[in-house]
Amino acid sequence: MHLLPHLIVVVILAFISYEHEAIAQYVPPYTSIVVPVTKHTDAAKPLYSVQIMTAYVNMQYLHANFLIDIDAPFIWHDCIVQWNIYPGSCPSNTLCTSPVSCEEYQCTDVRTTYSYEHNPPCPPVTNSSTLPGWGYCTCPVNVVDPVTGSCGEALLNYDEFTVNTSNGRNVFTGLYGAYPNAACANSSSFESFPANVTGVMAFSSSPYAFPAYLFQPLKRSLALCLPSNSSTRGVLFFGSGPYYLLPNSDVDVRSLLSYTPLLKHPDSFGYYIGVKAIVIKNKSIGITGNFSTKLSTLEPYTVLRTDIYKRVIWAFSVAAIGIPLARPVSPFLLCYHSGYKFPNIDFSLEDGKKWTVDMSNSMKQVTPDVACLAFVDGGATAEHAIVIGTYQFEDNFLMFDLENSTFGFSSSLLHEQTSCSNFNFTLTDGN
Repeated sequence: MHLLPHLIVVVILAFISYEHEAIAQYVPPYTSIVVPVTKHTDAAKPLYSVQIMTAYVNMQYLHANFLIDIDAPFIWHDCIVQWNIYPGSCPSNTLCTSPVSCEEYQCTDVRTTYSYEHNPPCPPVTNSSTLPGWGYCTCPVNVVDPVTGSCGEALLNYDEFTVNTSNGRNVFTGLYGAYPNAACANSSSFESFPANVTGVMAFSSSPYAFPAYLFQPLKRSLALCLPSNSSTRGVLFFGSGPYYLLPNSDVDVRSLLSYTPLLKHPDSFGYYIGVKAIVIKNKSIGITGNFSTKLSTLEPYTVLRTDIYKRVIWAFSVAAIGIPLARPVSPFLLCYHSGYKFPNIDFSLEDGKKWTVDMSNSMKQVTPDVACLAFVDGGATAEHAIVIGTYQFEDNFLMFDLENSTFGFSSSLLHEQTSCSNFNFTLTDGN
């Protein structure tokens, strides 16, 4: 009499168990997310952006370009906060997001711990503003223009971004959504930015930067490959890898990397490595004091404290003796006539590794006939002894492993007959 109900229960429990086991064993086809990287040369300095999907409107995603900033504490971009978002309520050609109230913990957290207030000093923000029809105050936060260095103000929000997935070889039609706390700034805040770039995408170690909102199955690892010109696209991954660049479609770029520890720096969510010396043709320039070196996606060239800069200029000029000098071209001090082979520059790291900067990343072609050493003087009281800039990053594959606190670097990919512009962005379904 009771056998049938018992059998039904057993079958249901078996089905549930099978479903849970199937979910646990499911391995997605992707290992990372992927976005294209563009170089911009129409601002006061060369900058790099990623293209990310921001909203789904009229059955398609809108795209926006964000500057890559590996030091920024949070994301901010051109949008408006609106407490009651419904179809048709957002002005045309405008991105609307939901506000964070000044009474919520995120507001206090961002303002006191993850703000831009200290460098440069920005004026304090207040809770005076409210939205029409909303009974709470908004959450103004300070932002800093990465081009001009000036302070601005934005409103903290609940945002949404969408990116493509990848297996490191192809881009899949499958999408990945992230839901960060970001901030909305007025359109006028981006006048100094390159054309069609309307935001800053924070890729730092801050709990409010983009990587903090990317969860399983993605490994917390950021891979960055900056293009060397504005007519082709580089690539940025976040995930475990592997990573492949054409035409070497079977060579995982990770096999080309050397690794060194990432160092922590007080009051910063940026990335630092230990550089003990700069070596030019067996001449070693030791770094005195704190030898933590900052990595920057906003400085166009490597910046050296004056005492280090003078010794690097001297050592390079000795190593390049016999190559005809040319008149200096600002901001560079040491320039030569083109067409010659220049010596490599090695960053000697604290763990015995070295990062070689060859002439494709050390000599900037400023005219058809003149190339200059792409290192600049940061002044005698520079905050950091060394800041490695983006010209030295171009066509190098860089990996910030946030789980293991290591930094992977390849040196120039041109020696491997490839470049950062050789990722295959053709969409596939991932099956």
